[in-house]
Amino acid sequence: MAEDLRAAVLAALRGVVDPETGRDLVAMGLVYDLAVENGAVAVTMTTTTRGCPLSEMLRAGAEAAIAALPGVARASVALTWEPPWTPDRIQAGAF
Repeated sequence: MAEDLRAAVLAALRGVVDPETGRDLVAMGLVYDLAVENGAVAVTMTTTTRGCPLSEMLRAGAEAAIAALPGVARASVALTWEPPWTPDRIQAGAF
């Protein structure tokens, strides 16, 4: 069940698009960690730069997308900039 929810969370995060790149959070490699336990989902993500003016919008969008999923009792998305994001995190074929 947790693996099904994990897959659904990743699919939901693919629906959250960085407006500057036009690519989703997963394809951009912005998702650093994803934990699912008893309906609680915790995600750690980053942005392409520490001072990104869209950081909070992307974080809130990810959290809302996760919270809307059936089976999610609690969703939390935290931002981190360690390690810093680099372009080598972009999934092959994302551009």
